[in-house]
Amino acid sequence: MKTNEMYKEAGVNLDAGYESVKLIKERVKKTYNQNVLSSLGGFASLYKLDLNDIKEPILVSGTDGVGTKLKLAFLADKFDTIGIDCVAMCVNDIVCTGAKPLFFLDYIAVGKNNPIQIESIVKGMCDGCIEADCSLVGGETAEMPGFYKVGEFDVAGFATGVVDKDRIIDGKNIKEGDLIIAIPSSGVHSNGFSLIRKIFHTKESLFKVYENLDSPIIDYLLKPTRIYVKEILNLLKYIDIKGISHITGGGFYENIPRSIKDGFCAKIYKDKIIIPQVFKTIQKEGNLDEETMFNTFNQGVGLTLIIDKKYKDIVQKNIEDSYVIGEIVCGEGKLILC
Repeated sequence: MKTNEMYKEAGVNLDAGYESVKLIKERVKKTYNQNVLSSLGGFASLYKLDLNDIKEPILVSGTDGVGTKLKLAFLADKFDTIGIDCVAMCVNDIVCTGAKPLFFLDYIAVGKNNPIQIESIVKGMCDGCIEADCSLVGGETAEMPGFYKVGEFDVAGFATGVVDKDRIIDGKNIKEGDLIIAIPSSGVHSNGFSLIRKIFHTKESLFKVYENLDSPIIDYLLKPTRIYVKEILNLLKYIDIKGISHITGGGFYENIPRSIKDGFCAKIYKDKIIIPQVFKTIQKEGNLDEETMFNTFNQGVGLTLIIDKKYKDIVQKNIEDSYVIGEIVCGEGKLILC
């Protein structure tokens, strides 16, 4: 018996792996720029650093996954947006420092290699990279029979960016009276899905059209994470941003304080927050209290910026759907929801 056939009997199909690479190769190439010096198939990826206009380059790295949102993708048999989520969770973290994402790598672990499924996942990653203006320079697909169920997989992403040292956004210049600006999310993004799956624990509940929603709630839950990179990097051409928070796991309570230095506190006015209906449905169906909602979900706010109040009009001109939700005050609690 040939080695490939023996390995296939053990659950690993090398030919399917080769087919996956063949299907994704052209999509991945569309994310390349002149700095990518390698192609798919090598042992490592090569990227030339363009340091024009950067006096003291600082590399910024981030990694994340999609979490149990994947379970809903399996149920809906929809995989073309999960890759966008994976890219978004990494590059949105990186841009919080003021860095421009340069390149992205992925890791996909599957129970059984399905080339069409892999192509769909990577298509989303490519779409996300193009949206973030970075390159997908490599990755790994691991076929792990007996570890993952057939048809199921996990994904992780890794991104690297660069920022000039004197342009790092770290909250050091925050002062009392600074404004907190919200940039809306596209939906639930990729956090809180273990709780969501506890609430909507049947296929019937996920495919139900609830009051004030236009389609089954699973459509809202699978909407891909908004990528903020281009908007933030463009805004930095005009103003200084003092702090940025990516509202992910831990919601408002955990994430907004991460962008604020000691001695100051974020005062958030709940009545100013525009909360999409999907979050109201989650709260109602799960019988969740307000604190749980703000401590688990983004509540319709994907990113917050801390700026000097003199820049408010510039921010709202460049990011039209942004709006003020609070201000910086003196204090040690780091967050006040009122």
